[in-house]
Amino acid sequence: MTEKAFEFDLVCALPEGADEGAILDALYEAGCDDAAVGLGASGLIGFGFTRAGRDPEAVISDTVKQVMTGLPEGTKLREVKPDLVSLADVAARLKVTRQALQKRKMPPPSLGGLYRASEMPPYLDAVPGKLRDGFLGAQAWFAAAPGAQRVNARISLAESGRDGGAL
Repeated sequence: MTEKAFEFDLVCALPEGADEGAILDALYEAGCDDAAVGLGASGLIGFGFTRAGRDPEAVISDTVKQVMTGLPEGTKLREVKPDLVSLADVAARLKVTRQALQKRKMPPPSLGGLYRASEMPPYLDAVPGKLRDGFLGAQAWFAAAPGAQRVNARISLAESGRDGGAL
């Protein structure tokens, strides 16, 4: 199996009073100099990665471990994206309008109008034209979706105390 690119985001909750400047330095030291870092929402930090590997879950899990070494104690991984996505999220990735997606057959929504990104590729790959062209350009994002879904499931299980705390 050859390596593929996986594009994904990590969203973490920071402990109160975390020093954002020190965090950025620590992340660089941890080897996360390839991350796009977002500090826009109070108490949260987001990371955007494109990394290569054979299995999206393994790539994401290895990245989480690396990131967590650079974050202060008490930081919690909240979410890995893409997992549950809106049609607007998908449209932005495909560089089309949301209405263009609404005209097409899509998988059934999973939760409150959100769709599993991991279920969308067969629907998008089958459509000719601009949608398919956009899908081909966003394959690294869709390729990460099954791994993001599995890691998010582990996060939920850890929060409920059902997995012994392992991530």
